[in-house]
Amino acid sequence: MEDGSKQWRFKARKDLTSASDITIKGMLKKLNEAIDSTDPRPTIRLGCGDPSVYPSFRTTPVAEDAIVDAVRSAKFNCYAPTDGILPARRAIAEYLSSNLPYKLSPDDVNLTSGCKQAIEVILSVLAQPNANILLPRPGFPSYEALAASRHLEFRHFDLLPDEGWEIDLDAVEALADDNTVAMVIINPGNPCGNVFSYQHLQKVAETARRLGILVISDEVYERITFGVKPFVPMGTFGSIAPVITLGAISKRWVVPGWRLGWLVITDPIGVLKETKMVDSINSCLNICSDPVTFIQGSIPKIIEDTKEDFFRNIIDILRRSSGMCYEILNDIDCLTCPHKPEGSMFAMVKLNLSSLEDVVDDIDFCLKLVKEESVVILPGITVGLKNWLRITFAIEPSSLEDALGRIQSFCQRHAKKQ
Repeated sequence: MEDGSKQWRFKARKDLTSASDITIKGMLKKLNEAIDSTDPRPTIRLGCGDPSVYPSFRTTPVAEDAIVDAVRSAKFNCYAPTDGILPARRAIAEYLSSNLPYKLSPDDVNLTSGCKQAIEVILSVLAQPNANILLPRPGFPSYEALAASRHLEFRHFDLLPDEGWEIDLDAVEALADDNTVAMVIINPGNPCGNVFSYQHLQKVAETARRLGILVISDEVYERITFGVKPFVPMGTFGSIAPVITLGAISKRWVVPGWRLGWLVITDPIGVLKETKMVDSINSCLNICSDPVTFIQGSIPKIIEDTKEDFFRNIIDILRRSSGMCYEILNDIDCLTCPHKPEGSMFAMVKLNLSSLEDVVDDIDFCLKLVKEESVVILPGITVGLKNWLRITFAIEPSSLEDALGRIQSFCQRHAKKQ
């Protein structure tokens, strides 16, 4: 350069910026910036599945006391082993085994900093040259963003709204090729609020076996069900096809900020050990940050001492709120909720643009809604379905009723004139 200064050779990766744009956090940031600060009404947030800020969803005192005891014991100020503290892994193995036809070992459990780090680890391990992974649509966009950041190709199979958001297994078989390494399922479903039946999950396992691929089962909402279908862990079918189960305490105990998740090898026939996948997972964990040690130390007490009444109360609130959400939304002319939520904390709602006067698409709907009514909901394009909406009902019931009323007023105001 003419002034004699150095020509710098580094530059930012543009693909990381674009990957970040498709995340839920990225979209919610844009919506939050559009809030009208002059609106005297409180902003009601139905865009993010984090009910921990609401009194009705406060975690059990058992969990809070377990954290305090772990800190005061001075036993957990140290570095933890790569895969996590043994008592915590043992407690999680026993907890998950209670729902399985076989017993997990603590060696099957790897602790992570939340479920998202578990996703990062398994995608990093699978990101071989030319490999591709099959992802659900709609789904959780962190899978796309994290796969893109690791140059792992992803392909989408559809969930079918008219069939209770079941997986289009014919599409899975059509998408797969010799470079396909895994498929992801989310059960109970985010963003659809669906719960897969035993029979459907068995078909998933049989499809994976035919294709010779791994099933990654995201069960962060495990046991949060309130319909007719019980929660069935994908690991039940580990003898048909190998399963990596991802989970966390964040949703069932309503503590997403505590960042304690797990990656569990549910593979009774030993395929993952034989193919060195277990070694690769351990190697990846060796270069990752560990979850906070005192959180790990509190896990045995949290799992053992939490009473069923706590879980039952949360489920009862979600059952009532999901019913309210389903009924009111389907009474609004421009919205259709095709399937009543049976699990997790979300509903997917179809936006009928032909009924609206001046709304271009789902993003436009959400931006105008937050400006006019101070209600934040997530555009469906963020989770893979354009002109749909994802709404969480995991808030105080009175606030949910208020928010749904505001949505109804907004839709009436923007309805096409007859």
